[in-house]
Amino acid sequence: MGKDRLYRKPTRPVPPFTFNAAVADVFDDMIRRSVPMYDEIIRRQTQLVARHHRAGPRIYDLGCSTGNLTVALCRRLPADAPDLVAVDNAAPMLAILKRRLEKIDPSDRVTLLCEDIRQLVMRRAGVVAANFTLQFLAPADRDTLLQRVYDALVPGGILLLSEKTVHTDPDLAELQVDFYYRFKRENGYSALEISQKREALENVLVPETEKAHRDRLQRCGFAAMDVWLKWFNFCSWICVK
Repeated sequence: MGKDRLYRKPTRPVPPFTFNAAVADVFDDMIRRSVPMYDEIIRRQTQLVARHHRAGPRIYDLGCSTGNLTVALCRRLPADAPDLVAVDNAAPMLAILKRRLEKIDPSDRVTLLCEDIRQLVMRRAGVVAANFTLQFLAPADRDTLLQRVYDALVPGGILLLSEKTVHTDPDLAELQVDFYYRFKRENGYSALEISQKREALENVLVPETEKAHRDRLQRCGFAAMDVWLKWFNFCSWICVK
C-alpha cells in the first residue's frame, strides 16, 4: 500500500471521486488518515462479530473495499465459523483483498463478489457490516438496501453500520467540520489536499444526520440499536434484529 498523495498537486477541474486503481493502491493509508478511530472500529466490530456469529450461517461485508474487516475476521474467527461474503463493485479493491486472503486464509471460506450491493441477493445472515458505504448511495437506495439487510438477518442477527454524519444545528455542524479538518491536518494532509478531496467528494459522498439514520433503521424493523462509537461527525451503530 502506498501513501495517499492523490490530491497534492493543483488540479482544475477536480474530477469526481471514484474507487479506481489509483485510490485502491493508497486506500489503507487514505482511510486511516481520513476516518477518525478507523482501526478501533475494525477491532471492536471484529470482537462483536466473534460474539454474535453463531446467530446465522453467513457474514456479509458490504462495500468491503480492500477488506480490512474481512481480513480481521479471518484472523479472529475459528475455522468452523460461518462463511464470509465480501462484496464491492470496485474490482481493484477486490484484487487487493484477494491477494491479502491468499496469504492468510488458504481455506477459501471467503467469497468475493464484484457486484453492486443494491442488486445483491442476500441469504440468511447472522451479521451484516456496512462501513462508510451507505453514504455513497442515493438516499432512496439506502432505504431499500437496509430493508433487504433486515429481511436477510436471522432473529438475533446484527447490523454493524458506520457512517459520516452531518449535524442539523449550523454552529455544531461547523464545529464538527472544523475538528475533522484539524484531524486531517494532524495526519499530514495539506490545505490544498483537504480542499481538493472535499471538491472531489461533492455530490458523491452525501452524509445524513444521526436522526435520519436512526429513523431509517427503525422503519426497517430494528428495535434495538446503539451508537457504540461517536467522534464528532462519525458514528458507528450496532443494530439487533
